Amino acid sequence: MSTQKIREGDYVLLYLSRRKTYLVKVEKGKTFHTHKGFIKFDDIIGKEYGARVSSNIGIEFAALKPLLRDYIFKSTRKTQITYPKDVALIVMFSGIGPGSSIVEAGTGTGALTTALTHYVKPDGRVYSYEIREEFLETAKKNLRRAGLIDFVVLKNKDVTVGIDENDVDAVILDLATPWLVVPHAYTALKPCGTIVSFSPTMDQIVKTVEALKDNSFVDIETVECLMRGMQTERGRTRPHTLMTGHTGYITFARKATKPKA
Repeated sequence: MSTQKIREGDYVLLYLSRRKTYLVKVEKGKTFHTHKGFIKFDDIIGKEYGARVSSNIGIEFAALKPLLRDYIFKSTRKTQITYPKDVALIVMFSGIGPGSSIVEAGTGTGALTTALTHYVKPDGRVYSYEIREEFLETAKKNLRRAGLIDFVVLKNKDVTVGIDENDVDAVILDLATPWLVVPHAYTALKPCGTIVSFSPTMDQIVKTVEALKDNSFVDIETVECLMRGMQTERGRTRPHTLMTGHTGYITFARKATKPKA
């Protein structure tokens, strides 16, 4: 069975506990300091992912290969990120996969962009629209760290004015006024393409659904995804007291031909 060893320049998730993890770039000659001592990167290079490494005071960490969720949760943030529970539904209902062409707006700091790009690479592309240039710079850094920047086209443009691309597989929206984008999405999508909109309030989804109906979209559905963690310990297993509750509503629809007059 093949294994993968940690090389200089790789990103590693140093795992101490469920609540204490660190996403670090491994560089020769450098050290990473924590409240449990420091770890020399030279001691990590060449080890297999999953190996345990000790700090200078003997505290063990596991050197794990970062997952998609690690890049998302550890991303540099200037906006609220899309949670993995919502990302999973967006990916499933949008029908995207390797080779898909996607228009996304707004980029924010690139959490959802990172997830979408992960699923469409290497032959697909994400065209991500964002009106705030400072967000795009942060998103670029996060995408580069995740190794995905080559599969994204970042655009400092207002998607409510129009979409440049044509014949795309999906349009995915996370912005304040998604209903203004619906007519442009209809034009940009290929036949039977999908549109997905993530919105935190009911007022937004009502306007969006009305716009979808007015623009010949069908199979319209809105859902809310709640996820509750569990405390798993013999004799004390129960749901966690705290949970990430409402994050937003997700509306899906599919493009159909316009009805006959």
